[in-house]
Amino acid sequence: MILEVALLDIIPNQTVAFEKAFMQAQKIISQMAGYISHELQRCLEKENRYVLLVQWQTLEDHTVGFRQSEEYQEWKKLLHPFYDPFPTVEHFQKVNVA
Repeated sequence: MILEVALLDIIPNQTVAFEKAFMQAQKIISQMAGYISHELQRCLEKENRYVLLVQWQTLEDHTVGFRQSEEYQEWKKLLHPFYDPFPTVEHFQKVNVA
């Protein structure tokens, strides 16, 4: 399992519109091959900052399967206009230390 972590800074005063657009966009991502789950959380210290956490089966399910899909184009139309600056996206893998 791969965890995608995206730090999203939204244009001030656009958070309500962003959350409404995200409600539509989450339907797109949740139907992609390799998708496991997602959650969107709002920052308590900075009201226009969010973190998006998405679990994928493999890195390629996100970087190739989703990012190179037609569905991603619709995702971009819905959400990218709200970002300032463009999000930082990184991928993480669980470390078994026990």
